[in-house]
Amino acid sequence: MIARHPFSAFAATNQAHLRIMETTDLHSHVFPYDYYADKPVDTVGLARSAAIIGAIRAEAANTLLVDNGDFLQGNPMGDYIAYERGMAAGDTHPVIQAMNTLGFDAATLGNHEFNYGLDFLMKSVAGAKFPVVSANVATRIGSDPRKDRTLVKPYVILDRDITDGAGVPHRVRVGFIGFVPPQIMNWDRRNLEGRVQVRDIVDSARAWVPQMREEGAEIVIALSHSGIGSARHSDGMENASVPLARLEGIDALMTGHSHLVFPSATFDGFAEVDIARGTISGKPAVMGGFWGSHLGLIDLLLERDANRWRVVSATAEARPISRRGEDRCVTALVESVPSVLAAARQEHDETLAYVRRGVGRASAPLHSYFALVADDPSVQIVSDAQAWYIAEMLKGTAFESLPLLSAAAPFKAGGRGGPDYYTEVGTGDVAIRNVADLYLYPNTIRAVKVTGAELKDWLERSAGMFNQLTPGQPDQVLLNPDFPSYNFDVIDGVNYEIDLSQPSKYGPKGEDLNPGASRIVNLMHAGQPVDPAAEFVIATNNYRASGGGDFPGASGDTIIFEGPDTNRDVIVRYILEQGTIDPAANASWRFAALPGTSVLFDTGPGALKYLPDVRGVTIEPAGDGPGGFARFRIDL
Repeated sequence: MIARHPFSAFAATNQAHLRIMETTDLHSHVFPYDYYADKPVDTVGLARSAAIIGAIRAEAANTLLVDNGDFLQGNPMGDYIAYERGMAAGDTHPVIQAMNTLGFDAATLGNHEFNYGLDFLMKSVAGAKFPVVSANVATRIGSDPRKDRTLVKPYVILDRDITDGAGVPHRVRVGFIGFVPPQIMNWDRRNLEGRVQVRDIVDSARAWVPQMREEGAEIVIALSHSGIGSARHSDGMENASVPLARLEGIDALMTGHSHLVFPSATFDGFAEVDIARGTISGKPAVMGGFWGSHLGLIDLLLERDANRWRVVSATAEARPISRRGEDRCVTALVESVPSVLAAARQEHDETLAYVRRGVGRASAPLHSYFALVADDPSVQIVSDAQAWYIAEMLKGTAFESLPLLSAAAPFKAGGRGGPDYYTEVGTGDVAIRNVADLYLYPNTIRAVKVTGAELKDWLERSAGMFNQLTPGQPDQVLLNPDFPSYNFDVIDGVNYEIDLSQPSKYGPKGEDLNPGASRIVNLMHAGQPVDPAAEFVIATNNYRASGGGDFPGASGDTIIFEGPDTNRDVIVRYILEQGTIDPAANASWRFAALPGTSVLFDTGPGALKYLPDVRGVTIEPAGDGPGGFARFRIDL
């Protein structure tokens, strides 16, 4: 052990320093590669985390390495193995192979392990040369958790040799117990219903941890694939790590699921959470980011007391693999470990071929050239996929009977991105890497419940994209250059018009401008005017649902469903299931007629070939715009 580490200096004859390392939410990211963008990146990858693992092992003789779940799914390599190659008897999943190469000591299941079904899951973990545990998922429920028949072992107790401060070897018994959010029964209902049942995390731990102690576990570590949330326990809570930490018998927690870093300022002010000490309810805890972005590390100083080891002090940290500067440039802090790359090299190469070929077909082009002036095919596909997913997720819930709408915005629509900054996928094959063009950001899917009044105001907020027009005046500038296209939500499932003779109710940042203004007219659902008191569900993303853009009805307190899947993954699944997608927009919105009025707007020159396909608006070329843009005229 190196002298700079405090436990190295202070470990006495009857003390030992044990370092426990955590990866979490790897989501199949072995290589430092963005398969959607089809390019290398420095911010992800188990191969990069492996360099930190090697450094920590070199610093200390006593180490354990665990994974906290969500390792099988989450990028195109995971999808390729599940949907394309499959897992035959004797196959080893490439992520498992990489973990075997690194010598993991234990792992738990995350919620995404169930995305591909139980058969795929069990074939995959069968290749692990380390125990995989989960205490609250059972194929048969007993009268109490200890009488359950769990899907995998609920816990494992490892006998490990450690060296004390005087260099004398000893044996220590370390127990690892795993937990997964009970919400898997909703998120993967199709795969799990009738096959497994799930217990509350804290209730399961309360039953199993004493048994681990009875069987001789001296140190108990919870592998909590559950976020750091409320300190108040409620049955079936998703982010249960705080009440879990309070349980007697648990010495430390590895957390995850939330794709965040702990200790960090993100959790400042959370009840029973101390970010300075790296503790939850007084217990050392860590959350190592996601996709291999960080390696979680808990250092335990153990002391031998009456022939048993106990924890006397601890520290926690999350070590990053890269650093982002003030200019947003990324600097790699470590290089990939070749042996880990080699473990998944074949599947990585096969995945590159997979993302570059079609996984579905489009019956018409997908482009965003006219996304700001008419219903748009690239936005329509996103909207369709979101609605498809949320409809399935809400089955059997109290919200199933509410009208389901879907909100999506064009991410690539020119502006400061220039005349080439548009989505364009031709008719025919749609490759997985095209999905990055359709959806730029790694958002996760959400659903919110709003009233008819909030729905209208949501659309009023979007309508700030446009300048106010003077009726009867030709060739006015249509778009407000200060309004970003990603805040121009189109809501599918209703029909409406935008009256540009009226002032905007909201400014570019959502600020109130004209409280009494009303640009949204003839707002209809199912052929009837929308009742301000009616209730609707809107499928959207975590950014919007949590308040991003300051949209009425989307401030975080209206969320009724938080999906574990990224919107990109939802689109890929939708394309795979549909086979052929029809991107034809259904003309849910249009500009209200203003006789004698025309407007000018600029878009990419590639728009010209799609001009005949635009519905609901009369558009004609109007020459060249500045900076390589093409100019078009719309008669209102």
